[in-house]
Amino acid sequence: MIKTLLTSALFGAVALATPALAQTKLVVGASYVPHAEILEQAKPILAEAGIELEIVPFQDYILPNTALAAGEIDANYFQHVPYLNSVLADHKDDPTYDFVNAGGIHIEPIGIYSKRVESLADLPENGQVILRDAVAEEGRILTIFQREGVIKLKDGVDALSARISDIVENPKNLEFLPNIEGPLLPQVYANDEADAVVINANYALDAGLDPVNDPVAVESGENNPYANIITVRRGDETRPEIVKLVEVLHSKPIQDFITEKYKGAVLPVSQ
Repeated sequence: MIKTLLTSALFGAVALATPALAQTKLVVGASYVPHAEILEQAKPILAEAGIELEIVPFQDYILPNTALAAGEIDANYFQHVPYLNSVLADHKDDPTYDFVNAGGIHIEPIGIYSKRVESLADLPENGQVILRDAVAEEGRILTIFQREGVIKLKDGVDALSARISDIVENPKNLEFLPNIEGPLLPQVYANDEADAVVINANYALDAGLDPVNDPVAVESGENNPYANIITVRRGDETRPEIVKLVEVLHSKPIQDFITEKYKGAVLPVSQ
């Protein structure tokens, strides 16, 4: 009799545990702002679909891909395709760095900040411009300077692949210094260490800056190829949990949140 009761109790416990086993956990690495904030909004929606979302915050741009390669996270959300491509090129001989884009979520128009001038046209002769130490960002930034008539890039050069060495006209002899880690750029600006400082919107937001109104020049959001994406290991882009994550991030509630929360500093995309 006791054995029967114990057996029944055991099977009952297993039955009660079954729904919990059906719950899927998804671990996503993300920059604090705005990526982790956006994912927090997606949490309850994903929970209704049976997906428990765990967000692992990262402050830099190296460790999220390291963690993805090591299998410590299922996906990351912090980078755009040109940056991802540069990372893959750097690790072309490492089979663990086989990542793909599972979907673009938002654009963060990059801004150029200055405490000394009110426009790029006002930059002084031999002025210094500090930017992040990322080759994949150079063309993106130089395109803004070219748009403002401050420099000219080599004819036919693709903005995605343009480098500082592709500048053919630089009447002010501006010096572009791509040697500062992204998280440090707001402090460089606060310290007034250069004539202009280029700051990614996520770092600007995290530092309390207004990426729409504070810069002296801002990147256009139209036809912008720098959408921040959900990155996964190849093959995982078809996992139901990943597909659902991207679907939720493209949903109207999340896109409305992005629009209302960041007021133009972050622009939602749905592709």
